[in-house]
Amino acid sequence: MGILDKHKAIETNATLLLILSFLVVTIGGLVQIVPLFYLDNTIEKVEGVRPYSPLELAGRDIYIREGCYVCHSQMIRPMRDEVERYGHYSLAAESQYDHPFQWGSKRTGPDLARVGGRYSDEWHVDHLRDPQSVVPESVMPKYGYLENRLIDPEYTADLLKTHAFVGVPYTDEMIENAAADFRAQIDPFGDYDGLIERYGDKVNVRNFDGQAGISEADALIAYLQMLGTLVDFSTFTPVASR
Repeated sequence: MGILDKHKAIETNATLLLILSFLVVTIGGLVQIVPLFYLDNTIEKVEGVRPYSPLELAGRDIYIREGCYVCHSQMIRPMRDEVERYGHYSLAAESQYDHPFQWGSKRTGPDLARVGGRYSDEWHVDHLRDPQSVVPESVMPKYGYLENRLIDPEYTADLLKTHAFVGVPYTDEMIENAAADFRAQIDPFGDYDGLIERYGDKVNVRNFDGQAGISEADALIAYLQMLGTLVDFSTFTPVASR
């Protein structure tokens, strides 16, 4: 009996086809799942990765609210064309505190995983006000109104508590000082030392939109300016956790 005859026998016997299909799916599933039971952690520990500061976290919520994730992904694939255009491929650790993550699957605009520090605050302000003024071919809508919406950090501590509940390592001290840290990231004369002590020296502290008060534009730009800046890829060596 030839191979085609054997294949025909399987296709014409519904019971045999069901049994063999079940075996193939079972074996394939076991091959993928069983190794995970022998790993202490599927996310390698990477130096520099930290939870978002209160202002950055507020900016991330605005980013999601405005639907920025629909056109911009935050995951650089480990392929040559992606790495050459956007930078080092994304690490799982960089998204471990994201709820939900912003990997995305569609790019109308560029990937933003490494956008932090690539442009000035002024560029971001202009880009939000009138995207076509800095990127003529852009189809992005205008978000200038974010500058007119001021944020009160009244519920910032509650936001940190919620993220701590799902595993983000916000300490009691971080939660207690959430509102103060929120304001200090805009005001260099605030509790600068406390903010740096709690979130590290890579926190950007300045008035992002250049206007009085803390606006939604401040928060969004603070979030964008930290993306991809926490890990020092010049010294990074991938080592899987065991």
